[in-house]
Amino acid sequence: MQQKRKIPLRMCMGCGEMKPKSELVRIVRSPEGEVSLDTVGKKPGRGAYLCHSVQCLNAARKKRRIERALDVQIGEDIYNTMEKELNGDDG
Repeated sequence: MQQKRKIPLRMCMGCGEMKPKSELVRIVRSPEGEVSLDTVGKKPGRGAYLCHSVQCLNAARKKRRIERALDVQIGEDIYNTMEKELNGDDG
């Protein structure tokens, strides 16, 4: 009998919904304190998760949820870069 694999769930920082990890995009704070989108989910550092939508990014941005989760200040330029990547400018 085949064993059913457990699907890891993570909470979106924007909408607060629990979703499978594979459906979310990871935002990572590197050991150097740099914040970026982690599209492969393998970058080292502390992570927070978001749906693949600009609406969730904006909601999380407004309530400073990502900053609190990663314990770091995030500048406007970083948010703008993440918004561009979520819009599909990264390929």
